[in-house]
Amino acid sequence: WMSDALDQVRKRLWNQARREGDEETTKRMRGVRYAVLKNPDHLTGRQDESLTALGNTDPRGQLYRAWRLKELLRNLLRHPIEQARGELKHWVFWASHSRIPEIVELSRKIRRRRPDILRTIELGYSNARLEAFNNRIKVTIRMAYGFHHVNNLISFVMLRCGGLDIRLPEPTN
Repeated sequence: WMSDALDQVRKRLWNQARREGDEETTKRMRGVRYAVLKNPDHLTGRQDESLTALGNTDPRGQLYRAWRLKELLRNLLRHPIEQARGELKHWVFWASHSRIPEIVELSRKIRRRRPDILRTIELGYSNARLEAFNNRIKVTIRMAYGFHHVNNLISFVMLRCGGLDIRLPEPTN
């Protein structure tokens, strides 16, 4: 959710700079997209430079503040439950008072889902496996393009995602 909100902030500010004819801000905003969405320890040199210049990108610093809130949220997910509970409360307060419309909306959503988020932190579960499984099904559907019957597609999905390890026999000489 945070990455989507951050990307919406970036798009809004970029479109605003383009409408106002601010060439300098538009140029700086162009190289920032992947830098703000990636984890700071996975940035390339160019993305790191873009991120460093991010504080000067827009007059009110909205994109930089939104990025800082993203990093705070990302880091609090790794803390023990009691510490995460307090930090999430502070994060929601800061986000709701940030005056960035996309982040304020996200803070409302997180406030509504706070018990679920805290339960996820406490149990240590995520939806990563489910997302990987969904992606595997999507790739299988793309591979099955042109199948004449849906039963063939279903069989193909079951074969790829069912957990069977089918190995072809080794050639004998």
